[in-house]
Amino acid sequence: MLRFALLFLTLMGSALAQEWQAMWITPDSGDTTAANSWYCFRKTVYIPDKPYWAKAKIAVDSKYWLYINGEMVVFEGGLKRGPAPGDTYYDTVDLAPHLKSGSNTIALLLWFFGKNGFAHENSGKAGVLFECITSDFAIVSDGSWKVIENPAFGESTPPHPNYRLSESNIHYNANKELIGWMLPEFDDSLWDHVYEWGYPPIDPWNHLVARPIPLWKNSGLLAYGNHRSWPEISTGEPIAAELPYNAQVTPYFKIMAQEGQFVDIRTDHYRGGGPENVRCEYITRKGLQEFECLAWMNGHRVFYTFPEDVKILELGYRESGYNTEFTGKFECNIDFFNRLWNKAQRTLYVTMRDNYMDCPDRERAQWWGDAVIEIGESFYAMDPKSHLLAKKAILELINWQREDGTLFSPVPSGNYDKELPMQMLASVGYYGFWNYFMHTGDRTTIQSVYGGSRTYLLNVWQLDEKGLVIPRKGGWTWGDWGKNKDMNILYNGWYVLALEGLRNMAELLGREKDLAEIETRLAKLRANFHDTFWTGKEYRSSDYNGETDDRANALAVVAGLVPSRHFTQVRRVLMQQHHASPYMEKYVLQALFMMGYTDDALSRMHDRYQPMVISELSTLWEGWGIGDQGFGGGTANHAWSGGPLTLLSKYVAGVEPVMPGYEMFHVHPHLGNSIKNVNCRVHTVRGFINLEIEKQTMMLSMILQSPLNTRALVSIPIPQGRVLNNIKVNDQIVYHSQQEGESLLEFAFYRQTDDTVQFIAEPGHWNIEAFYR
Repeated sequence: MLRFALLFLTLMGSALAQEWQAMWITPDSGDTTAANSWYCFRKTVYIPDKPYWAKAKIAVDSKYWLYINGEMVVFEGGLKRGPAPGDTYYDTVDLAPHLKSGSNTIALLLWFFGKNGFAHENSGKAGVLFECITSDFAIVSDGSWKVIENPAFGESTPPHPNYRLSESNIHYNANKELIGWMLPEFDDSLWDHVYEWGYPPIDPWNHLVARPIPLWKNSGLLAYGNHRSWPEISTGEPIAAELPYNAQVTPYFKIMAQEGQFVDIRTDHYRGGGPENVRCEYITRKGLQEFECLAWMNGHRVFYTFPEDVKILELGYRESGYNTEFTGKFECNIDFFNRLWNKAQRTLYVTMRDNYMDCPDRERAQWWGDAVIEIGESFYAMDPKSHLLAKKAILELINWQREDGTLFSPVPSGNYDKELPMQMLASVGYYGFWNYFMHTGDRTTIQSVYGGSRTYLLNVWQLDEKGLVIPRKGGWTWGDWGKNKDMNILYNGWYVLALEGLRNMAELLGREKDLAEIETRLAKLRANFHDTFWTGKEYRSSDYNGETDDRANALAVVAGLVPSRHFTQVRRVLMQQHHASPYMEKYVLQALFMMGYTDDALSRMHDRYQPMVISELSTLWEGWGIGDQGFGGGTANHAWSGGPLTLLSKYVAGVEPVMPGYEMFHVHPHLGNSIKNVNCRVHTVRGFINLEIEKQTMMLSMILQSPLNTRALVSIPIPQGRVLNNIKVNDQIVYHSQQEGESLLEFAFYRQTDDTVQFIAEPGHWNIEAFYR
């Protein structure tokens, strides 16, 4: 009877009003609200037979490490809190491979941050929820669990991490270590029983939301690049252990030491971006000992400082991070652009974890101006598992929308709530939410966030009598780092792009009434923008007295507000003015590509990014310099600088979706004069697009491999001064300049413009050759 009841709960639990059979449990004594608290929880259960299926749901505030029968099963589980204000994420973990028939010991180490940060909302109380229900057994958190505050962890000496981080420094005293506490044979008889707080949803953890992203990738312990180059006996000087690239790591050591000696561990990014970040302190016990700092930190080098005479047996690290693969690729004949693309990819990855981060050291915060660029990069750089982090970010942004309709970021956050109006326009706009839909085809998410986007754009933002944007200060009137920002033009450019995205969402969802209002706003703004801001040689606000703003003129192009007859004048502005930070530089370069000035775009890209590319660092910077030479603190790992990754794949290689989810995609290369060949790979939701391009004096060849259930709109460029003679596809002529296009091999001629011939290719392998005269 019990077996049937448990099976019923397994199958029907999601449909029950009271789904959860487990309770939130907390320590029954001590201060369970104290910041930087560590607790050990244990439970021994009897299982009649080894299960084939045993999914556990685990929720905590804030992070946990799970052991089954002494074996680590989850390394750093849990997500920073805040799917919506006050709510909590839970993980789903398959325990079946780790359970056995008979007695099984569940052991969980909890790290309670106990403070707010720019990416985490503190619940105010340490707690654990654990539920694993199968047809044969149930393991649920209740009053039978045992708990103890882990005495080895404590508060570090100053300085502490800056207020943006919810994490604390690690302080670990090995003399107080609970040796073997996670092993089945450990005696927990003197531990306390937990306190049963109650069934969810219950304050302060409230509603539980399934973790929408994978558990972390875990490398296991690895050796440093300069393995064994340090002395066997410490001299007291710091040891610089080399990482292969800027990575998220948890450092490890194995040593022989005397009791009470102080060990310091930090990376070369400890003060990345200015203020202090996360470091580790360790107090030795006498004899042999090993330790891994469980709080991740990032950098290119890990610095260990051991006291004199400590015997160093082993140093190592574990790399963990978002579980996605580097499946995208861009290569060409100019190594500079290859290095820039690869550095952007590396920078992107080190800024992905619980959320998209501006930087992995100073803030770890999901600023949405950064996120728009990062999400765009992910579609070209990573596998589709990266899309889940974008979806999480999108849902969080709208879930945190205030009652007055305003949006703000970073979210989730417990100690920041200021709106940056232009970043919010970018987020809900064409290159934010809509770009996500075009690459994923995820209509459900668009439907979920449409209402909030509509409220923000149509209710919060107001227009003047000309239909132009009335600027809003928000909480921080930020348009970009640096000087010479023509804010009125930037407001209007971002608002147009936001309305374009909303219009597309409204069309998708059949919101006819909204469409009429959106189209009216767009038409009036477009009709008056040029006459209001055009001076005859550039775009400039009447009340703006600074140097001509390259960002503002570029954004006008990107928003489709510049008539093509004025492209040459705007081009001159973009080639002469260099005020944009790396954040807005992406849009300046994009404008040059969109106007057809490929060589100018590549030239400016080379000039602006040269210091970053030739640097020994593996990642791109927040500003055009590091530290005092940069902006906002000058971190050396800011993914908003990676816009060229997107542009090289999208414009130079020419790959982008035409229909949602790559049902149809464009192949329209823009090589310019300097790029002779390209090898590009894009991992789409439908599979891999592989493209090889080679340009010769009178010939362009493309080898295209497209996945099933797609169609490729192939555009053959016709360079100025050249005539396209014919096109061969798989060695058969499908187009001749003197003949009508033919339909061969299910390869349909589509259309010809002044500068391209376009046709549609079905899925498969295509060898395309264009000959000119």
